[in-house]
Amino acid sequence: MPSLLTPALPAGTLAALTQPSLDGDGALRLRPWRAADEAAVVAAYADPDIQRWHCRTMTGAEARGWIRRWPARWRAETGAGWAVTEAGAVAGQISLRRVDLAEALAEVSYWVLPHARGRRVAGRALATLTGWSFRTLGLHRIEVCHSTANLASCRVAQRAGYQLEGTKRGEARHTDGWHDMHLHARVATP
Repeated sequence: MPSLLTPALPAGTLAALTQPSLDGDGALRLRPWRAADEAAVVAAYADPDIQRWHCRTMTGAEARGWIRRWPARWRAETGAGWAVTEAGAVAGQISLRRVDLAEALAEVSYWVLPHARGRRVAGRALATLTGWSFRTLGLHRIEVCHSTANLASCRVAQRAGYQLEGTKRGEARHTDGWHDMHLHARVATP
């Protein structure tokens, strides 16, 4: 009798690949972070909306360290981050976090710079990363978690086909206290 369990992805699945750039629709492209992106990262974490949901600011030195750590996360198979670009300019970020190859699972995080909002950049980037993660990486389940007060993130997840599965009570600390978090997910389907 065949196993009902999805086979685990072997260790080395992610690390064996060179982190790719991913072409989305139109001029949207996801590419690995570069040292030259430091100013965009500092600007992002200076934006009040991004600060509200990501609960941090960054100096230039912190941004340089943040950018430098992504390749190590890729090699360790714990995460992967991309700059989301439009016509070559950084418009936002998207990352796979909490990657668990044994469970074929990851969580996605994203933000969009103020100048790029209103053009569905996050949703388009999420659709691009989701497709690649299922097809190439072999993930089975991808989750998006966001504060229940973050209505924009909820719309992004839903437009990208991530079903709302429930609410995790008091799950994340934000600058104004503990927030309930919505859990959205997509699963690979045959």
